[in-house]
Amino acid sequence: MNKWFYINLSVFVLALWNVFTHFSFPGLLLHVSLGLFGLMLILFNWTRHAMYSTIRSSHDRQKKIKIAQLIKKDMPFHRWTGTAALIIILFHGTSAIHHFGFQWNNLKFLSGLLAVFILAGVVVTGWMRRIRPTGLKRRAHLYFGISLILLITVHLLF
Repeated sequence: MNKWFYINLSVFVLALWNVFTHFSFPGLLLHVSLGLFGLMLILFNWTRHAMYSTIRSSHDRQKKIKIAQLIKKDMPFHRWTGTAALIIILFHGTSAIHHFGFQWNNLKFLSGLLAVFILAGVVVTGWMRRIRPTGLKRRAHLYFGISLILLITVHLLF
């Protein structure tokens, strides 16, 4: 298994820990539920990167073929899953701002706000790659994705 599978699993476990230890659990507030659902969609899409990394690092040809066939089945849904994640995360942010207000001095608020902008960059570069794929767009999409996972982790920790 690739290191990105473990990173995805760690981020997901951290998110579940935050949800289960939230003061309103088991009756979760709307912004918490939307955030968890949006994160699940983001991690589902980010798992594709882990699968591509596994293909590049694996020496077993049959394993590469099997993973490539799985990725091929998911391809038609990848952009739509990312777009749906962006919409759900926007609802998450709107609900959190409605509940808590703007708190510019709060690291959770700032990391979430920056993560939304980066998620928008991931979605835009993903759709742009469909129109005219270039290496620059691919790298931008990848680096936006890595930055997004880092900021989500910061958002979950604070």
